[in-house]
Amino acid sequence: MTDYKIVWTKIDEAPALATYCFLPIVEAYSKGTGIGFEQKDISLAGRIIANFPEKLTEDQKIPDYLEELGILAKTPEANIIKLPNISASIPQLQSAIKELQEKGFDIPDYPEEAKTDEDKILQKRFAKVLGSAVNPVLREGNADRRAAASVKEFAKKNPHKMMRPWPESGSKTRVAHMKEKDFYGSEKSVTVQENINVRIEFENTSGEKKVLKENLGLLTGEVIDTSVMNVNALRSFYAEQIEEAKKDGVLLSLHLKATMMKISDPIMFGHCVSVYFEEVLSKHAETLKEIGANLNNGLADVISKLSKLPDTKRTEIEADIAKVYETQPALAMVDSRHGITNLHRPNDVIVDASMPNVVRDGGKMWNNNDELQDCIAMVPDRSYATMYSEIVEDAKRNGQFDPSTMGSVSNVGLMAKKAEEYGSHDKTFEAPSRGKISVIDSKNEVVIVQEVETGDIFRMCQTKDEAIKDWVKLAVKRAAVSDSPAIFWLHENRGHDAEIIAKVYTYLNDHDTSGLEIKIQKPDDAMKYTLKRVRNGEDTISVTGNVLRDYLTDLFPILELGTSARMLSIVPLLNGGGLFETGAGGSAPKHVQQFLKEGHLRWDSLGEYCALVPSLELAAEKTGNAKAKILAETLDQAVGKYLENEKAPSRKVNEIDNRGSSFYLALYWAEALSLQEKDLEMKNRFGKMFAELKSNEPKINEELISVQGQPVDINGYYFPDVKLASDAMRPSPTFNSILESL
Repeated sequence: MTDYKIVWTKIDEAPALATYCFLPIVEAYSKGTGIGFEQKDISLAGRIIANFPEKLTEDQKIPDYLEELGILAKTPEANIIKLPNISASIPQLQSAIKELQEKGFDIPDYPEEAKTDEDKILQKRFAKVLGSAVNPVLREGNADRRAAASVKEFAKKNPHKMMRPWPESGSKTRVAHMKEKDFYGSEKSVTVQENINVRIEFENTSGEKKVLKENLGLLTGEVIDTSVMNVNALRSFYAEQIEEAKKDGVLLSLHLKATMMKISDPIMFGHCVSVYFEEVLSKHAETLKEIGANLNNGLADVISKLSKLPDTKRTEIEADIAKVYETQPALAMVDSRHGITNLHRPNDVIVDASMPNVVRDGGKMWNNNDELQDCIAMVPDRSYATMYSEIVEDAKRNGQFDPSTMGSVSNVGLMAKKAEEYGSHDKTFEAPSRGKISVIDSKNEVVIVQEVETGDIFRMCQTKDEAIKDWVKLAVKRAAVSDSPAIFWLHENRGHDAEIIAKVYTYLNDHDTSGLEIKIQKPDDAMKYTLKRVRNGEDTISVTGNVLRDYLTDLFPILELGTSARMLSIVPLLNGGGLFETGAGGSAPKHVQQFLKEGHLRWDSLGEYCALVPSLELAAEKTGNAKAKILAETLDQAVGKYLENEKAPSRKVNEIDNRGSSFYLALYWAEALSLQEKDLEMKNRFGKMFAELKSNEPKINEELISVQGQPVDINGYYFPDVKLASDAMRPSPTFNSILESL
């Protein structure tokens, strides 16, 4: 029997805790089948340790597993189950560094301001850890994301109860976006005709030049884009929306993705903080500069840095900040009990998670009185804002969506080879002054040029031809398999999209599309078409670029299923391997907070359960391992029973949590294995196991529930103690003993 390894990523927060419970079950069930599992640490703490080994002891060092997995992902042997990890903002990075330092790890501080060459080197090294550090490395393929049939069917029969009605009397809520001088409006795009090397160069109005990036290799057929966010226009937009929110008496909210767009979006976030709190920031500008307050890290950074000041000065500035709220429109709240607003931290409000909640909550967000209120949702860039605006306006006209009847929206996403914006971090710059930023080839010929003003945000994106070709192929395959329309969300007036549209038409000719409905529509039209089908109970495939993939695969699952964590996310890797992602982790921090406080983990591992099925199927396909195929088939049956019997974690303490859910998944899996007839050895072994689990069900439940209701100490948030975390997540001696008997 062939030994076959499946990699299970070690990550962060709630899914990391859940792994301590579920992975031992998986390892026990796969014993003797020729299928093995190994963990690779790509958590935020693990990535920090791997990148700063020089002052660590041998016991403290961790290999650079992310680099290892990046190499593995390019091979046919790859079979990786990738759980959601932290896409770290600077505040999260700093918190993780502090925790590691307190545990004796000699890790340097992150220098917010690069005052020396050493600081610049440190910033560059930490850039490998910040933001979307993991996904571009592992995603050597395009995304096939959808709800498993059993999950969708269950959601219709048992619709989630989080949907709130849109008011029949009307709503003042709207999505606000810029009308000009945003990334969308300035985007220029070309398709490279031959392999070339280029550099990105800034030239000021006096003709002085500075190379921002050099030796950037481009491949034949590759699409490259440059775009600029004009910060004066951005600040004017923010100021206008502040006045509109005052006039309408609604909450003001900002929706960016500072975690994934780790260079551009924190800057855009900082400008909003600056405009909203302009009066107090201008008054105390010199003091705030002296203490190193960084607006890109939000108001929370300003408040935390005030501790460096004498009490009299600190209280004066705090009082001035409080006065701002008296004259400015109310901000949407992240945590009204603790006064945490939408502008406190850039990683608190992430557009792909926050905008679906606006729709789900009837067009409202939480105010300072812990009540829901209409809002202006600012999504500055038109590349994505228009589709959010369309769904909000649709809900105003037609009312709330019904999870019991609505159709499903799956996604085929172009993300291979660091496609589009999520691969732009190392090519994103703030203009030092007025001038131009150009992409210039090795013959000193200008490929693309952008005019810039001081502080403007320039970014360059790349999309490989190989990735686009595979994306079109995957879209056709999904349309054929699912018998649903496939809609390419592309706008001919956007520079990048125009280049992609030409390639889509070319590569569609490589496939038999007879009988298939395949359309190309601009995002707002695609949204209108999709929503009409959704309300009619019809399924649709959205075929999108990388960012829209991210946004839509949260938007529709949150409305349909109550969470995007229940989506099946398969990445057929370009070289024949497979990456299986387990859903979104946006709610993971709140789950950990509850677990540490009450000993109850409400994280639902359904995403992990579902991802393991195709992972085992790939193992069977690659090796001809019949036992792996049986494990996959029976796990799929177990997931169905898990849903039918409603064994998902409760939100309330002293009720079933993640540990109880995993127990029931194990129970149903053992039952399915005991009933199959393809492998008698497995049938007999798991027949005994099922009998033991079933007879001990009350006792195991009691052991799992009895530990709840009290604080849990796992000695850390980003780097918890392995034994403490394992003990906390495996508190049933009876269940553990039965597993070990395998």
